Amino acid sequence: MKKTVALITIAGLWAGQAMAVDLENDKQRFSYIVGLQIGQQLKNDNIELDEDAFLAAIQDVAAGKQPQLSQSQIQDTLQRVQQQRASVAQQAGEENRRQGEEFLVENAKKSGVKKTDSGLQYKVIEEGKGEKPKASDTVVVHYRGTLIDGTEFDSSYSRGEPATFPVNGVIQGWQEALQMMREGSKWQIYVPADLAYGSRGAGAQIGPNSTLIFDVELLDIKDQ
Repeated sequence: MKKTVALITIAGLWAGQAMAVDLENDKQRFSYIVGLQIGQQLKNDNIELDEDAFLAAIQDVAAGKQPQLSQSQIQDTLQRVQQQRASVAQQAGEENRRQGEEFLVENAKKSGVKKTDSGLQYKVIEEGKGEKPKASDTVVVHYRGTLIDGTEFDSSYSRGEPATFPVNGVIQGWQEALQMMREGSKWQIYVPADLAYGSRGAGAQIGPNSTLIFDVELLDIKDQ
């Protein structure tokens, strides 16, 4: 029976079964770290693998064997899979955009929600009394990000410490919102896909053309 799994890590984590390994020396630890990095990248890219074929390829390389596929088979397969993935991503992006636009239309009708010329929507939860940051400033914020269905994809609150970054180093929707907020403010912002990650998405959770919601608390402006 074909076993298709989403690869979480290379370190023996198949179908929820994690392999216990010794990590006592640098070689073992480095090997594990390489596996983590590869596994995380595959997870972020939402790539599904056949376990047996994947492990067979690693074993063939380690043993110095010739690949079991010809170069033309490799190229043809990669091209087909890339086309399939592009088609799936396009369909997902179209659906995400449709849902996001519908959400924003309804959200704009809610009490307290305001809209800027760019399409960014925001709601002031608490208005601070400090200064507003400039694009060149570095800010300290607490935030929580979700999809429009409520799925959380990131949170400084969960990590237990605020994030520090330059205003001009984040997505366009954030840049716009932060420069309107006063230090000490708490806002909820609703970011259209074109002001967020657009058609490329971000990682495994933020699909193409996703509208995003953020709770943002501007704690401090570092460079005033």
